[in-house]
Amino acid sequence: MQQRNADRTRAKILAAATEEFAERGIAGARVQRIAEVAECNKAMLYAYFGSKDGLFDAVFSASVEEYLTVVGFDTDDLPAYAGRLFDYFEDNPARLRLTSWYRLERPAGEPLEAIIAVNQSRLDDLDRAQRRRTVPKQFSSVSLLSLIQAIATNWSSMTPEYGAAVPSRLARRKAVVMAVEKILS
Repeated sequence: MQQRNADRTRAKILAAATEEFAERGIAGARVQRIAEVAECNKAMLYAYFGSKDGLFDAVFSASVEEYLTVVGFDTDDLPAYAGRLFDYFEDNPARLRLTSWYRLERPAGEPLEAIIAVNQSRLDDLDRAQRRRTVPKQFSSVSLLSLIQAIATNWSSMTPEYGAAVPSRLARRKAVVMAVEKILS
């Protein structure tokens, strides 16, 4: 019973913290708000995660794991990967905000092992595909992955002033997939 309550409390803290960090970033997030939403006290939050930064690291690592599970990565069909990436961030804008906060507030921070491992795995997959000649070599693996991610997330991070000029979701997704196809041709 004790472990079940601990797991439930930890999950509630992570859920509350995900929303708080996505909305306000690391600097703007407040541990007190997270504890209130999670229906626990701040001491419990610190007991589980050590610090606000430790909590953000746990939230961001969990977000990356979820993203990988949902989106996957397949060098045999990078345009489809870009389409799934587009869909993921269109359906989960809080996850894109978390990523943006991470980039903005941790540019020179301690790297997260989960992120290093994910990136290295995808780059290794791309390097192997380039050696097999199933992925063109006109871009390095890191450049190619960066371009695909930038294209796929571009619409989700557009300024609202585009307004009515923004095409439908289907048209935006199609443009993402076509752009990645062009890069690979």
